[in-house]
Amino acid sequence: MVRTPTLNFDRGTLILHPPPRGKGWMDYATWDDRVEKFRIPAIRYRSLVEALQAEDVNFIDEAKQFYPVDLVPSLEMEPYAHQTEALAAWKLAGRLGVVVLPTAAGKTYLAQMAMQSTPRTTLIVVPTLDLMHQWYAHLVAAFPDAEVGLLGGGSRDRTAILVATYDSAAIHAETLGNQYALIVFDECHHLPTDFNRVIAEYAIAPYRLGLSATPERTDGKHADLNILIGEEVYRKRAEDLAGKALAEHEIVQIKVKLSQLERERYNQLIQTRNDFLKQSKISLGSLQGWQMFVQMSARSQSGRRAMLAHREAKDIALGTDGKLRILVNLLAEHYPARILIFTADNATVYRISQELLIPAITHQTPVKERHEILTKFREGKYNTLVASHVLNEGVDVPAASVAIILSGTGSAREYTQRLGRVLRKGNIENKRAILYEVVAEDTSEEGTSARRRGERRNEPQRRVHEVSRREGDEGKKEVVYGSGKERSLKAAEQLEINYSTGSSKSKIQNSDVTDRFTDASPKRGGDYSEETED
Repeated sequence: MVRTPTLNFDRGTLILHPPPRGKGWMDYATWDDRVEKFRIPAIRYRSLVEALQAEDVNFIDEAKQFYPVDLVPSLEMEPYAHQTEALAAWKLAGRLGVVVLPTAAGKTYLAQMAMQSTPRTTLIVVPTLDLMHQWYAHLVAAFPDAEVGLLGGGSRDRTAILVATYDSAAIHAETLGNQYALIVFDECHHLPTDFNRVIAEYAIAPYRLGLSATPERTDGKHADLNILIGEEVYRKRAEDLAGKALAEHEIVQIKVKLSQLERERYNQLIQTRNDFLKQSKISLGSLQGWQMFVQMSARSQSGRRAMLAHREAKDIALGTDGKLRILVNLLAEHYPARILIFTADNATVYRISQELLIPAITHQTPVKERHEILTKFREGKYNTLVASHVLNEGVDVPAASVAIILSGTGSAREYTQRLGRVLRKGNIENKRAILYEVVAEDTSEEGTSARRRGERRNEPQRRVHEVSRREGDEGKKEVVYGSGKERSLKAAEQLEINYSTGSSKSKIQNSDVTDRFTDASPKRGGDYSEETED
């Protein structure tokens, strides 16, 4: 009697035994001499199941432990057009892919919409504990009848809806891998690291959604998101949403001249650094050049002097007294508006806080004190906050209307995140936000800011379709989704999730899951059923 092939999950991989007939599945399998069975990477689960379906192979699926859940929302809002478009684009891509939206554009609610249209056990992965608790609060409010849990910060829940930090999800990837049908990767640029990527690689989840304002990474590993989550399916910039989902905004760069003493000292320090770089044949125009500079600075006295000179020169540019004078003027000009001040280092944060009596938040600020400061800012008791990098990501900053960056940042991600802090419209009608970038003129800081703006103008290449443009629209592109056939929003809403838990009609058998849940009109092949769900 011929045994039916069985698919099992084994610590982040799949085992298929005995080998089924057909050849399609062999593209994903590797023979494992240790167990004398074929082993497949867990991330290839959906492709494997579809290959077996295509060849009409009868097999038992014991790998998946995910299942349908009832997600009846008590928190619903009228979505913005870009949220509806993004959801449709994700559906057209087979519920796999990355959505790029600016900070404050409603990525959390978009994820809720994706969960409602794909009602299966769901894992949400976030980079910080602050974000984990924000997501938890939102999901508990949105789905009060659902079982929502936490993984991280001392919590180790295993619930139908689970919010986890990247660190905790990576640690438990081998056991989480077959529990969830949908994974939402918030701030997904954190995923393609050697440690975090196992969350995606060890998971069989057939549906994946990545969210980020700036997915691009300096190491180029953002290209791995195509494999770990799916290709980019939708992108909007802050400029595209201004006046709609986001506030109208203005970006102003202010250049500050160094004082005569600062200029003389700055030029002296830069000359010391450059002499060493020239002697060592090092160029700082690349990451490799900087790494070489760091290595060489530890090998000689002249190298150490050059590095110290570089750091002192940078401190002069970042903390010039001229910037504080500009800051005072801007605070007076916009009083009593809510203002966020960002700096590149904690020393400048504390200097501003002490000299101008402004509440400060850094990574050293205790959690309770940070919460109290943000609460008073939200309530209007504080009109101004100063912070370093801690408010860039993962913190729910109450809406402000003015942001002041006291140093030119070379990171497009950091710049976008800081801009997003003032773009929330809230309940303010006709809100107009302003972001000031204050840079020291004729310093390396000015060049750093210019390089970032160049990166924003020349975004990484992706598959796009040039659309007819009006004069003045140069540089705007529209990402095209689908196969090239006429694909509309209506078509996306009619797309059906096709992953059932099996039935008597199915040639895939999974008695444990089928006994608990059965989808309507299941189709052969695991959890890929034809059902109307919107």
